[in-house]
Amino acid sequence: MLNKIIVVIALLAILLMVAMFIGEMVTESQLKKDVKTLFSLSQNISNKTYSSGQLEQLPEPVRRYFRYSLQENQSYISYVRLMHDGKFRIKPGQKWMTIKGEEYFTTEKPNFVWFGKVPMFSAMDTYMDGKGNLKVKLLSLIKIVDAKGKEIDQGELLRWLGEALWFPTALLPSENLRWEEVDENSARVILEDGNISVEGTFYFNQEGQIVQFKAKRFKDGVLENWSGFYHDYREVEGMKVPMHVEVIWNLESGDFKYVDFTVKKIEYDVPIKF
Repeated sequence: MLNKIIVVIALLAILLMVAMFIGEMVTESQLKKDVKTLFSLSQNISNKTYSSGQLEQLPEPVRRYFRYSLQENQSYISYVRLMHDGKFRIKPGQKWMTIKGEEYFTTEKPNFVWFGKVPMFSAMDTYMDGKGNLKVKLLSLIKIVDAKGKEIDQGELLRWLGEALWFPTALLPSENLRWEEVDENSARVILEDGNISVEGTFYFNQEGQIVQFKAKRFKDGVLENWSGFYHDYREVEGMKVPMHVEVIWNLESGDFKYVDFTVKKIEYDVPIKF
């Protein structure tokens, strides 16, 4: 009897390993397709270059930021890919889970694909062609979350805006992005993408670094205060970008930090998957 139980357990373990392998293969294939689609949705704008003359009408802290983060004649970034590690959790009081992720962006049009893995779960977060989607799978096989709709669209476009510090030329004023003065250390930014418009407030230190972002983002159907904090600026291809990011929900019940990511690699204008 004991031998039969051991055989059954071994067979179940083998089946589980096979299922996980198949799930990871399917997920990897889908990720490749999504990244290829992502890069096809936006044009190469590297022929454009930054000039300090573009800053004349901007609020003072925003001018300070671009003088700090960009060099004169910096080419506009068109495509971005990065890898990160860090920790993540879903709800207050939960233990942190280690996470590894990769993310891809376009800038001429705001789009991104993010894929992350924690023990037992994988997640795909996307904003492409005006539509957001969050998918979470157990063992890379069993779908347990597939979030879509206008509230997700708004949240994902806000995510792109909050992460645009990794490719700062995308924050230069354009027909779709504008800055408004608040005070000497903060400024409001408004981003439009088709019929979707989002806004938030960036906070700057005296050196010119953006240190915080605040916005209203939907959580469980309710607009909640949402904040990002940026640390450890380093120079990458002539630009200064933050390598450590924390994200917090500022809820009535208290602050809930759920993201703590460190960028391990970031590359520009290489429009293919890692």
